Amino acid sequence: MITPVLLCGGSGTRLWPLSRKSYPKQFTALVGETTLFQANAARLSGSGFNALMVLTNSDFRFIVTEQLAEVGLDPSAILIEPEARNTAPAVLAAALYLEKTDPDGLMLVAPSDHVVPDAAAFSEAVEGGCAAARDGQLVTFGIRPTHAETSYGYLELADDPKDYAPRPLALKQFIEKPDFAHATEMFTAGNYLWNAGIFLFSVRTIIAAFREHAPDLVSLVQVAVDQGQPDLGFLRLAPDPWAQAEDISIDYAVMEKAKNLAVVPFAASWLDLGSWDAVWRYSSRDSRGVSLSGSATALDCDDTLLRSEEDRLEIVGIGLKNIIAVAMPDAVLVADMSRAQDVKLAVDALKKKHVKQAVSASKDYRPWGWFESLAVGKRFQVKRIVVHPGAALSLQSHHHRSEHWVVVQGTAKVTVDDMTTLVSENQSIYIPLGAVHRMENPGKLPIILIEVQTGPYLGEDDIIRYEDIYERVSDT
Repeated sequence: MITPVLLCGGSGTRLWPLSRKSYPKQFTALVGETTLFQANAARLSGSGFNALMVLTNSDFRFIVTEQLAEVGLDPSAILIEPEARNTAPAVLAAALYLEKTDPDGLMLVAPSDHVVPDAAAFSEAVEGGCAAARDGQLVTFGIRPTHAETSYGYLELADDPKDYAPRPLALKQFIEKPDFAHATEMFTAGNYLWNAGIFLFSVRTIIAAFREHAPDLVSLVQVAVDQGQPDLGFLRLAPDPWAQAEDISIDYAVMEKAKNLAVVPFAASWLDLGSWDAVWRYSSRDSRGVSLSGSATALDCDDTLLRSEEDRLEIVGIGLKNIIAVAMPDAVLVADMSRAQDVKLAVDALKKKHVKQAVSASKDYRPWGWFESLAVGKRFQVKRIVVHPGAALSLQSHHHRSEHWVVVQGTAKVTVDDMTTLVSENQSIYIPLGAVHRMENPGKLPIILIEVQTGPYLGEDDIIRYEDIYERVSDT
């Protein structure tokens, strides 16, 4: 049996404005009905796999559990990284955790944001690498290139892969993301594969590799795992040793130094949807190469992606060629298709201007549900709030604002100081300034309500929290 390990702490800035630090691309339904994270979790479940293991950060922990529950999956463990330290510490933490219970078992490490339509072909490729992994090889998976791509790293094989059958091949070297000329040469040569960042090895083998090539990392991550604290079904890695661990990828820390490497080719469809041009290539397009999503209309356009993530916002393109246009409720991206990789530069520019949209999504997700601002003015704010069945906001009060709640769907159980009331659809309740209050959803349907805040300061940090079923301390 193989323990799958999904890494889902990335921010996906090249897919801004859909993907943001507060709610990155892996948790969105970028293509299809399920999110990328859910699709990858489902692909790594079932016959031949142990229960899934996930590494993520504190902000995403409840999103992970909610999305797994939606597709009927129960993870074996969710490890919380105190801060982003790249893939090497994350993979090592997973291996050291598994060493306690299954030191000779295999672990399959994969990102949570890839698209692999042919699950059967992927399973065949994994099976093709199992024998080598059990024999002490560090197995990586290489994708058969379909074009000269500059946004991926490459794997140079010692020999021509010929029919690309899923079996272990010798790896000559790793190659960093190339310029277009070099990418074209490698695509033409035929003995190069895209580096998928997917790995298969035994727990014992990868720990030995880290001890040989990155011993300082092992000592710190071991302490972070050993001193980790259970938290509502998660394991929070100890923050102090974790912060001292080097921020480094597993490629740099181990793979490029190791000698016991093997590559399994994968010739079926695969996409790392890391940029909008990749999304355009994967999407359904008309005879002129136009891809439309959501409330979008194109007139006389060619090779263009038009996407609206808001029903009330219609995006219209006229006479466009090689254009990306993505509309969100609070931000719009318009770019030449050839500059898709530069979207991350736009995000950097917005961060320097301290623009909220650079990192924060229009919907603010919480363990109990989510909210979004509908209108903001001087001394007032209007929000739409959705509370999941069985969920509850913390018992709290505010220094600077009062609130008025109007329920538009469901029934809320509301506590205000020493009084508890059921507030149903079309009913409302007032929360005075300073009142200790809580809202719970005792029903089986989500609660939807409109909140009107009034006061001199309406920031999310104006919360005094007394009790919280999610044991949040500093996060809201």
